Amino acid sequence: MLGENMRILVILLAFILVQAGLPAQTRLERATFAGGCFWCMEHPFEALAGVTEVISGYTGGHKDDPTYAEVCSGKTGHLEAVEITYDPSKTSYSELLDVFWRQIDPTDPGGQFVDRGSQYRTAVFYHSDEQKRLAEASKDELGKSGRYDKPIVTEVVKATTFYAAEDYHQDYYKQCPVKYESYRQGTGRDTYLKKTWGRKLSADNKSHEEEYRKPSDEEIRAKLSPLQCSVTQEDGTEAAFENEYWDNKRAGIYVDIVSGEPLFSSLDKYDSGTGWPSFSKPLEPDNLVEREDRSLSRVRTEVRSKHADSHLGHVFDDGPEPMGQRFCMNSAALRFIPKEDLEKEGYGEYLKLFEK
Repeated sequence: MLGENMRILVILLAFILVQAGLPAQTRLERATFAGGCFWCMEHPFEALAGVTEVISGYTGGHKDDPTYAEVCSGKTGHLEAVEITYDPSKTSYSELLDVFWRQIDPTDPGGQFVDRGSQYRTAVFYHSDEQKRLAEASKDELGKSGRYDKPIVTEVVKATTFYAAEDYHQDYYKQCPVKYESYRQGTGRDTYLKKTWGRKLSADNKSHEEEYRKPSDEEIRAKLSPLQCSVTQEDGTEAAFENEYWDNKRAGIYVDIVSGEPLFSSLDKYDSGTGWPSFSKPLEPDNLVEREDRSLSRVRTEVRSKHADSHLGHVFDDGPEPMGQRFCMNSAALRFIPKEDLEKEGYGEYLKLFEK
């Protein structure tokens, strides 16, 4: 009798909570990626909102509960990988894929950077049909981007049993920061990634070259305000906290005020406290050019638009993770296009970014 009463009480309590409108418990999901040495793959994902856990381990092989030494032999069939637990309401699987591609060389079939062998191959291990669809579409899009001179060889395969690595491998970048930094710098990973994601595409679409052309000086000065001319054409800087977009919170994209080439998204905009619009990453990295700037007493990295050659601002290495960059821009160099106007303004391809 007591047990029956308890059951009824639990049911009534659950009903009351539902009626009170309390949120249901979020269902967490898993994602598994192999990107070479798992030491280098934890930090980029742990920095993402919604990621609750990142575990280094082994998967994809035939040996049960393998050790690090066994996996390193290349005889277990396993790959070094990370298993990510995340809240899909805060971080989407597509965002995880984007971070993954930016950590690896997807054209290398024999390992990653200095780490050679089958255990260091790259792979996406999907846990659902939807993850498989998104991973294959993402891989296909990357292959067509013109960013790489060789084909993408990263496999998209069904997830199998994941075995956590030994404790001393977990959060290695935190446990042994000096050794980790020394190792990472020695691999050449960061040099490759900066070159790959920072360089201009050799296969740029010629229609974009024409579409985003730089007008004549007369056209520019007739079109722009004195402040916009000063910033974009004379490398000027507008006042902090007294510019158009520093506190803009609307959804949309930012394009070059001169040429209209897409530069940044509101999804990557954040409050840096500087009084200028700041972004954690570009919307179209290949529309930006970085140059050394020695105009002040210290060396800075200037950011200009590729097609219009407009001075936009500077990029600093004190931004939020996982990229760690702060693109500090001048509002006067930008034009904001709200998401509801993207289609009519000719930027309809970016509407998908704001679909929930």
